[in-house]
Amino acid sequence: MKNIYSTILLLLISITAFGQSSQIKEGDKLFAQRALIDAADAYEQVVDKNQEVLQNLGDAYFYTNQMENAVETYRLLFLRHEAQAAPEYRFRFAHALRGVGENEEADEQMSEFTGKDVNFDEFQRELDTVAPHVYTTDQIMNNSAAADFGIAYMGDRIVFASTRNQERPIYPWNKKPTLDLYSAEMTEEGELVDIILFSDEINTDSHESSATFNEDANVMYFDRTSEKRVKNEEGVRVAHIKLYRAELVDGTWTNIEALPFTSDEYSTEHPSLSADGSKLYFASDMPGSEGSFDIYVVDINEDGTYGTPQNLGTGVNTPQREQFPFISEENVLYFASDGHQGYGNLDVFRSEGDFSEVQNLGATVNSNRDDFAFVIKEGDEEGYFASNRRGTDNLYLFNREDYEPPVVEFEDRETNVETGRQQLRDVGNIYFDFDKATIKEESEPTLNKVVDIMKKYPSINIEIGSHADARGSDRYNMELSERRAASTLEYLVENGIDRSRLTSKGYGESMPLNDCTQPTGCTNEQYAVNRRSEFTIMDTNGETEETEMEEEN
Repeated sequence: MKNIYSTILLLLISITAFGQSSQIKEGDKLFAQRALIDAADAYEQVVDKNQEVLQNLGDAYFYTNQMENAVETYRLLFLRHEAQAAPEYRFRFAHALRGVGENEEADEQMSEFTGKDVNFDEFQRELDTVAPHVYTTDQIMNNSAAADFGIAYMGDRIVFASTRNQERPIYPWNKKPTLDLYSAEMTEEGELVDIILFSDEINTDSHESSATFNEDANVMYFDRTSEKRVKNEEGVRVAHIKLYRAELVDGTWTNIEALPFTSDEYSTEHPSLSADGSKLYFASDMPGSEGSFDIYVVDINEDGTYGTPQNLGTGVNTPQREQFPFISEENVLYFASDGHQGYGNLDVFRSEGDFSEVQNLGATVNSNRDDFAFVIKEGDEEGYFASNRRGTDNLYLFNREDYEPPVVEFEDRETNVETGRQQLRDVGNIYFDFDKATIKEESEPTLNKVVDIMKKYPSINIEIGSHADARGSDRYNMELSERRAASTLEYLVENGIDRSRLTSKGYGESMPLNDCTQPTGCTNEQYAVNRRSEFTIMDTNGETEETEMEEEN
């Protein structure tokens, strides 16, 4: 009898081991095919996950923006296999931690990866003293069913890439249709209308995205994924991305050809044409790149030929990803990177001149997820970018204002992590009841603290920025937020603060602190977070104020 039980036990162990092996093989096959969502499903069934399974599962979650799951998986990987795990997994672990707001542990992991001390709070404070602009952003549409990104200007229309065409093949990476290019008009209210699919001469069953146009809007450069697959260093067959040029002739896009420096062996992507049409900026992982993708520029000669692509160098490029370049009419380069210090994953940066230095655009554009494909009309101080901060790639519009970073003693200021603006230290927001602009009794201690600080430092000026939740029309919410800002200002004036030191501004529902951007779908407690007044330091009066602060501290 004992032998029978032993035999049954061995048989069950063998069956389980075979099942585990089968699930791992299926996961490995799907992962090699870049079918990441299906690969994750297969790996999740593996009970005893080895190092390779944990690495692949973590990456499958990470690259499909499932950051909570990625954190859990990478954490287990380093708990069990820290000595054997390659450095790039720690890099992604740090960004996944940043993506879920675990900044202290993210600092620890990124410090270990870089060999340098990484301090996110200090980075934010320092950035706030040099950032030249502040951005007011608003999501263009809540299109959770499709991914939209990469707006470009085409005359009086805009062009963007989207997975909304259900007639296209399903891309196994994210189980959405392949990308197509669309044109549309943008209304003054920030809505896309008259959305038109580009013709089949441009759009194919492969991905097309990231268009850029000359001044006359009759020459276009864009991305297209190659139909040919070649083996990479890991032996996996990969389809690379190529740059194409097309001409508009009698209303039809024609003369479509790949640029001569593209290749089946590496990708060239995300083109941006200079205002005079003489230079094309793009991203590539071609041989000689600093990292996975770098920003390059190539001259376009008067006869239509091209020069040799030039790497922009280590001021812009890092050993990590630099993608989505955009060169403005003022020759300012904007691009996305996860290699420079940022708020997490891809952030938008700017560089100009010799491109030897870069600057993060700050928390009014960047989030702890991917922010990318930034374009701007410098003269109009407005533009667009894309972000997956709310789960999938969506388009955002922005208005830009000059921001004069205040000179305030280090201990007396801090950065508001939601807005990126500088605020008084240890002074939070005040909140309002639904559809009310009346100061609540519970807000008075916070307001009194603002009064005390402003009396202590008489050269500090404050902007009162007030907000509404998403219930109600845009116009009504703007008016409501203006009333809230006014009532907040009056409280401070009634308590001894000179009116000339205060500015009130209503932002309506344009700057939510959470995902409650629709009039339904959230609890009252979630909506209440957005019914607020914030206090932002606008400016100070130079060295005398610094000296007074030092003496009083």
